Amino acid sequence: MTQLVFIHGPGAGACGEGYAHQLAHFPGSLAPNLPGHLEGTACSDVGQYAEWLRGWLWAQDIRSNLVLVGFTLGSCIALQYALDYPEEVKGLVLMTVAMRSKKRGPDALNMRLAADKSPEAYQTWLEYQRHAMMFVDPDLRERLMECHEKVGPISQHDDLVVIDKFDVTDRIGDLKAPLVLIRGVDDPGAPPEYELEIHEAVPGSKYVKLSGAGHFPMAEKPEEVNRAIEELQARVG
Repeated sequence: MTQLVFIHGPGAGACGEGYAHQLAHFPGSLAPNLPGHLEGTACSDVGQYAEWLRGWLWAQDIRSNLVLVGFTLGSCIALQYALDYPEEVKGLVLMTVAMRSKKRGPDALNMRLAADKSPEAYQTWLEYQRHAMMFVDPDLRERLMECHEKVGPISQHDDLVVIDKFDVTDRIGDLKAPLVLIRGVDDPGAPPEYELEIHEAVPGSKYVKLSGAGHFPMAEKPEEVNRAIEELQARVG
């Protein structure tokens, strides 16, 4: 029997609340808050996050048969974990992810830094986050906006820096776990199709594109995402 573990990302994804639909649908699934996200000290790279997650799971005697589901930073952590500990991971579902350093303009980082210094810039940052969640149902969107405000723009800035340092292109061919990639094709940020690069590099991987979904597929199209997870679970036993 597999153990589902949901791994969040920065900003409004910076807490397990981003997986509310999945946690309700999959009894016994887990969605830990990463260190530095509401409590503790953040890690400085994806490898450290993967080691923290492994320690968190092992402390609960969860050491194998993992199906890791990640979003942005969480996807990087899941992929790192599967590459470092292939014997523990049965499957991966990755959303909004790249296997290499992203090409991000300086404005993306500067906006978060400015938001920490000026009330006006802070409001601009909040509205940007709200716009990014245009496809999320209103109730969940407001809960995630509360998460945004608790975690803050500097945490999100630091997470983006961590994501932008992540690069496993030289190892992706070693991935053993069955892989499902999910992309919201209507992401208002219009990021490059990084998921396609991974799909082409991993034979047998499945690539799901969701219309009417943007940056947060798990919150925007929960039924489709849950179905993809269920299909992978059935596949890996």
